[in-house]
Amino acid sequence: MSDDPHRDGLGGHDRPAESHSEADRWTQGPDISTYQSTPEMSGAAGDSAETLRERQRLAQIEMMDRWVGGVLTEQRRSRRWKLFFRLIILFLMLSLIAAIVYSAFWAGSGDAAPTQRHLAVVEVKGVIASDAPANAERIIKGLERAWEAENASAIVLHIDSPGGSPVQSQRIYAEIMRLREQGDKPILAVIEDIGASGAYYIASAADEIIASPASLVGSIGVIYAGFGFQDAISQIGVERRVLTAGENKAFLDPFQPLDEGAEAFWQSVLTQTHQQFINDVRAGRGNRLSDQPDIFSGLIWSGEQGLELGLVDHLASLEEVARDQVGEASWEDYTPRLDPFDRLTRRFTQMAAETLGLTVSNSPLRYQAQ
Repeated sequence: MSDDPHRDGLGGHDRPAESHSEADRWTQGPDISTYQSTPEMSGAAGDSAETLRERQRLAQIEMMDRWVGGVLTEQRRSRRWKLFFRLIILFLMLSLIAAIVYSAFWAGSGDAAPTQRHLAVVEVKGVIASDAPANAERIIKGLERAWEAENASAIVLHIDSPGGSPVQSQRIYAEIMRLREQGDKPILAVIEDIGASGAYYIASAADEIIASPASLVGSIGVIYAGFGFQDAISQIGVERRVLTAGENKAFLDPFQPLDEGAEAFWQSVLTQTHQQFINDVRAGRGNRLSDQPDIFSGLIWSGEQGLELGLVDHLASLEEVARDQVGEASWEDYTPRLDPFDRLTRRFTQMAAETLGLTVSNSPLRYQAQ
């Protein structure tokens, strides 16, 4: 028998349960101290060492169960988030597939041509540009569909645009003049709020131009706008490095000054493009234009003023034109529909460009009212 009181009744063990738990790492920390203070952990007086170890083991198992439960809870939460994002991706993919199917089967060639007499409308809305809804390819396709419609009594270009790209405007103008020379049915340009610059360029090819008294028409001119940052870049200590093959290749670089020779050259380009505009308007309008020189100065006029200047033939609305042509205020839209997904991306791009103050045209020249 040992005289050590710590060995009495403990089957030869050196320390009681309390000392054993202090040496056991599984029972350390704030969570374990809770179990050490419970009767299950400390046991009752007279419990054997084996009983104390069993109680301790059960407490550790309970602690492990709680830890495992916490891990499983976190995993379930993580799986829920993964499922959420997967559902979002699935929704976007299904939306894209639906847009493609809609474009292929319902938004392609449009509805069947009406069997009764009607007004065939082609919309020209917004800025005229290759990457905008009012682009030459789309408008020309609409013109061709309207021209081929047997029961269309007239074609109406319904214009609400400040203008845009010279090239896109010239393409549409040329197509209208080609159809107009065939003489099969009249082509009318009906201007809503604004038909200026490149939009008026298009309208001048029509047989007649109709506008409301408060519509804005004209703005026959060409514009180039840019910035000069050469002083700003030198003040902030930034060195501009531009390598070119051709001494005038970078003459419009906004970080370099525009010298007199480059400015004169660029002005000649603007003047020549303006003269093309003037010649085509005169070819389309003929002797209906007045002799007032300000017509081609870039000024914009009201519909009522445009009537006096020969820029407009009649003052009327689209409803009045429809009643005059087919007897009722109704018409059919022959403008090719935009793909929904394409429309969304175009709108997003346009909003981003407007927010940043950027233009969406590929050409630095603009037939556009400012």
